[in-house]
Amino acid sequence: MEPIPKILKVLNWITSALFVVALYMVLFFAPREAVMGDVQRVFYFHVSAGWVGGLAFLVTAIASGVYLARGDHRWDQIALASVEIGLFFTLANIISGSIWARPIWNTWWTWDPRLVTASIMELVYIAYLLLRQGVDDPDRRARFGAVYSIVGFISVPITFLSIRIFRTIHPVVIGSSDPAAMSSLTMDPKMRVAFFFSLFTFTLVYVTLLWHRLRLQHLAERVEQTKMKVLSA
Repeated sequence: MEPIPKILKVLNWITSALFVVALYMVLFFAPREAVMGDVQRVFYFHVSAGWVGGLAFLVTAIASGVYLARGDHRWDQIALASVEIGLFFTLANIISGSIWARPIWNTWWTWDPRLVTASIMELVYIAYLLLRQGVDDPDRRARFGAVYSIVGFISVPITFLSIRIFRTIHPVVIGSSDPAAMSSLTMDPKMRVAFFFSLFTFTLVYVTLLWHRLRLQHLAERVEQTKMKVLSA
């Protein structure tokens, strides 16, 4: 097995340390929200997970575009790895949103535009993985996946803008001072520090996981190549 690069080892320690600090800031540094109470603390990781999901799908779309332009399968590998990470964090976003909503909205689920569009986005990228599994030829699989992921990325801005386009009870965090917003969440300075620190930490978590996933993918390909050589000998 290839040794872990020194930079990745350092990144592992930095990411782990920042995550511990983020937990402290969310649980102890940020003040208790006056109306919602402690359950509001889910918000910091809920939004951060949603941010990473959108970021991962953006990286997938960009990597797919580069693959279509250059034909280099390394970009297709980045696109696939990023989708897998994005699906995990989007699911975490949806589940944490339900946990937050239960005591506030008195229900685990409601047909709110944000919840619906986020769930559709998750299904769009699950379909991306299913599409790839249904195509045997590597070149065709990469091309079909690239085109699909670029078109499917439309679901990401729709999810983000849904609480601004439609009538919704979901609070607006970014741009909450907009008078047209039906619901908003006002943060004091300590809340904002914890919020943006969580966003930064989750972004670093994404970068770290992507690097590890690409290494795993590379090692799997080497194993497959070795097996082919042994069988053909």
